[in-house]
Amino acid sequence: ISDLPEDVLVELLSMLPAQDLICACRLVCTQWRYVVDLTTLWKRKCQREGFHTQNLDRSIPDWKIFYMLCILKRNLIKNPCAEESFRHWKLDNNEGDRWRIEDLPGPLGREMPDPKVHKYFVTSFGPCLKSQLITLKNEGYWNELMDENQPEIIVKDWYAARFDCGCRYEITVRLLSEDYIVLDEFHPEPVVIEQWSDAMWREISHTFHNYPAGVRYIWFQHGGQDTQFWAGWYGIRVTNSSITIGP
Repeated sequence: ISDLPEDVLVELLSMLPAQDLICACRLVCTQWRYVVDLTTLWKRKCQREGFHTQNLDRSIPDWKIFYMLCILKRNLIKNPCAEESFRHWKLDNNEGDRWRIEDLPGPLGREMPDPKVHKYFVTSFGPCLKSQLITLKNEGYWNELMDENQPEIIVKDWYAARFDCGCRYEITVRLLSEDYIVLDEFHPEPVVIEQWSDAMWREISHTFHNYPAGVRYIWFQHGGQDTQFWAGWYGIRVTNSSITIGP
């Protein structure tokens, strides 16, 4: 196999999983290490798996990192649409008549733009907040990747009100160090929706970039309450939350 032309070896090795390339093939010999480190090999893997388009060529400084970010990319928020009740969520505030799960469109509500979403979380007349803490290393994002490449961290959330009741929505997302020190934060002013609104679902989004080195956790919290203090579940509705990382 050592007599194979370089382009043939690139083609063969590009068919292997990335973990095998880095943890096994790269250790075989000097030639294989050289080939595994070639930009052409990782670019070929991106082409093979549909991650590459021609207009990206000039904007990709490292095709290996780009490939890794592509295969890792997914929603890091677990149970974002209430399909597993409150599993994976920590109920930080659960006042009034407490958090509840309802089926879309819900009383005096509207359907979501995304037809794959069927449920939502709804708040009550007391403060209701819930959160998730994402450990980046557990999700495959190693420390050097976050520190040296600083891939974009994209946060999205959807919220809506009932037609007949005013409510308040709030969100906080923090990038935390290993010691849980806040390195960057997204904490906009709460959104207050007046009574007799259009009850439309709206998306809020934020992208973290150029954040400090040392990010090891992402803490996501959202919720709110109704503003008229009615017994029951007349407060803000939330669903389809997401956090994705690069490329």
